[in-house]
Amino acid sequence: MYHCDICNDEGFTYHDDDEGRFIAVPCTCREIRNSIRLMENSGITDAFLRCTFDSYKTMNLESLQRGKRQAEKYVEDFLDIEKKTRNSILFSGQVGAGKTHLGIAISQELIQKGIAVSYMPYRTAVTKLKQNIVNDEATYEKELNQYRKARVLFIDDFLKGKITESDINMMYEIVNYRYMNQLPMIISTEKSLRELIQFDEAIGSRIIEMSREHVVVFKDKSLNYRLKQEVV
Repeated sequence: MYHCDICNDEGFTYHDDDEGRFIAVPCTCREIRNSIRLMENSGITDAFLRCTFDSYKTMNLESLQRGKRQAEKYVEDFLDIEKKTRNSILFSGQVGAGKTHLGIAISQELIQKGIAVSYMPYRTAVTKLKQNIVNDEATYEKELNQYRKARVLFIDDFLKGKITESDINMMYEIVNYRYMNQLPMIISTEKSLRELIQFDEAIGSRIIEMSREHVVVFKDKSLNYRLKQEVV
């Protein structure tokens, strides 16, 4: 049994072009397999398998219920909004509210629909990119493009840790490219909307504009999802 019925797992389909030449065309499943590989290489494989909408427990808390509904609605509406300016979703605020969980759940649902999602663990990815600037410019450009040009980009724990001028420059390249080309993002961050603007107005304003119709803000410290999960 093949995973892909289109190319029988070869990764390419074959046909004659307009000039009668027999050509190989990359199958859409290649992008999906690359998405899964990126998830696996990020070190969140186990969490990726566990973080679904069904496993997100709202514990009868309205804020968590509302966040889950917005995440599910985003997946439901994705194909209708993908090419619009406001096509992204932002999970902001309280530590432990399940922001990453919802982002991964969305990613899984989209991948199952044949929509590739690239996963960018912010702190790890930025550190690696900065190392490549110094050591291997070609690799740096390749990895930067992986985030710039992905069909959907999930930036997890955006702005976690100490922020440098280099971080700002790299994130502007990624966010501005996606903003200009209307490429969707899923973003989780502990920062408030005000703090995103204060971090860098150009980056923050673009993220907020792209996510304006899909912003989930967790404010109450009592929403610490991880602690409640341990207690339940």
